[in-house]
Formats: sequence, structure tokens, C-alpha cells
Amino acid sequence: MNFTTLPNGMADGFVVIKKCEEKKTKNGASYLDLIIGDKEGEMSAKLWDFSGSNIFETDMIVKIRGTVEQYNGRDQFRVSQIRPVREGDEYRLSDLVPAAEIGGEQLFEMIHKRVEQFENEELRAIVLKIIDEHREKLVTYPAALKLHHAMVGGLMYHTMSMLRLAEETCRIYPNVHRELLLSGVILHDVAKTWELETGKTGLARGYTAEGELIGHLVKGAMYINDAAKELGIDSEIVTLLEHMVIAHHGEPEFGAAVRPMFLEAIILSQLDNLDATIYEVNAATEKTEPHQFTDRQWALDNRKLYHHGLSSPHHTVNFTDEK
Repeated sequence: MNFTTLPNGMADGFVVIKKCEEKKTKNGASYLDLIIGDKEGEMSAKLWDFSGSNIFETDMIVKIRGTVEQYNGRDQFRVSQIRPVREGDEYRLSDLVPAAEIGGEQLFEMIHKRVEQFENEELRAIVLKIIDEHREKLVTYPAALKLHHAMVGGLMYHTMSMLRLAEETCRIYPNVHRELLLSGVILHDVAKTWELETGKTGLARGYTAEGELIGHLVKGAMYINDAAKELGIDSEIVTLLEHMVIAHHGEPEFGAAVRPMFLEAIILSQLDNLDATIYEVNAATEKTEPHQFTDRQWALDNRKLYHHGLSSPHHTVNFTDEK
């Protein structure tokens, strides 16, 4: 973890509380049992002889000071001082939690610029209306609770990655309707801002009740239907967009209401899976030394993955904006 070592040998820094429980020792003394973390990892922590009201909670960012000790062969942080962050503290959220390398605001503007140039007026109007209405959450939301792009700004990062893949696909296959495919890419996960519940750090901490009951595929189609009605659009374009969103998980067992039934819907589903898979493979292999295997990855059919060492696995995407 990224602590500063003080002259007296103590460690000092900002961390996120991942778990916080007030417990009692065998002698009846209260203490706080914590899991603290930053972008580099997690560590067990203890605040002994704790008294007073517990103002600390999961997802809280705190400044902490203490010593790193060994307990059962593992590092444990013995807390001497702890307080919530306050105005004037100098820390970066991106040092504490996973965050996209490019800010969500910048990516949103790149996406918005592309839509503004659409020749199809109905696609342009529907997409702009939906993303503008949800802009505040779109620029910060993660793309998932866990797994791919589960980071601050991850939703826009995932969307822009897919958008670049879609643009290249359209250059190779000119019969693909570019604006329809790009519209589906941009809208396919918009309703995750409604499905997921985020904490103070900006990361997802669970699903909303509505998200569990309905899901972002169906809600995304509802967004499209509502936007089209407000705009007075009742053409087949609306149905095509709705189908792309409710079918983008590919198979009913993965949450799709129906399987994709036209070219752009099929491509959307494949690109979504491709981008998520590339992210998962990179995330697993970057933690592994070259010429070694990863642990089994349950999200990838419980496979072990091999790091061949011919290139460096990372999440960087070429987001060169040519528009």
C-alpha cells in the first residue's frame, strides 16, 4: 500500500475503509476491526482500545497513521490515529480506487461529438436526448459491480473502447449501418447508472432493488421508448434500437431478452463480449510474471491464462479522436 514512512518509523496516508466492525476483546474492551485499501491493495487493520461513537463506515476515505506489524505471517496495520478526510486534504481518488486512465468527462465529449455528426436525424435526436439526460452519472459510473471496467469512469471507458472497435468494423464491412451500430454501442449500458448503486468512492457497491428486478437491458429499452415518444418518433428505428439493447448479452442465459436478430445487433453483442474479455485477460495477466499462468479465472470459463511476455498487458486503449 502507498504509505509515507515518517521519521519515527510510523506509516501515514489516505485509505478507503473496505470493512469496519466494532468488536470486543476477551476482556471486554472495544476495538475496530478494519480492512483498509488503496489502488495497490488491501490490508487488515486494528484500532485497539476504541471508545466513543463509531463514525467510521464502509466506503469512507480516511487519513490513517500507525505501524505495519506481522500477524500470522501477514501484514496488519496497527492504527494509532484515524480521521475522516476533510476539506484541504491533498489526496487523489484515483490513487485510492481503480479509475479510468482518461476522465469520463473527456470521453463523454468525444462520444457526444460523434453523435452530433450523425446524418440520421432520428438516431441523433434519440441518442443525444438520452445521454444528455444521464450525463452526470455517465461520466463517473463504473461499468460493473465487479469484473470488467469496475472502476470510476469505467462505463465511459468501456463505451468508448467499443465505439472504436465499431468504427473499425464499419470500415472493414461497409454494409454495416455505421450510425445504427454506434447508437447501439452508446446506449447499450446507459441504464447501468440506474441498475447499480455506487458508494462514496464512486465504485459500485451493489444493485438497486429495481436493478435486480428489471435490469439495465430492459430499462435501457424503456429509455429509448420514452425518448422516442417525447420526440414524436415512431419509426422502425426505435424498435431496432430497443432490440439491440435487450439482446446485447447474446443469450437468454446471460440476461438477453431475445437473441440478436440483425447484423448490427449481432456485432454489438460480439463487441461487448470482446471488450469485456480483453479487459479481463489483461487484468489477470498483468498480475502475473511472464511465462507463468494466472490463477483460474471463473469469469473466463474457469481457465488459467498464460502470460507469454511478448507484450505488456494493460488496460490502455487508443482513444485517438479523429472526429
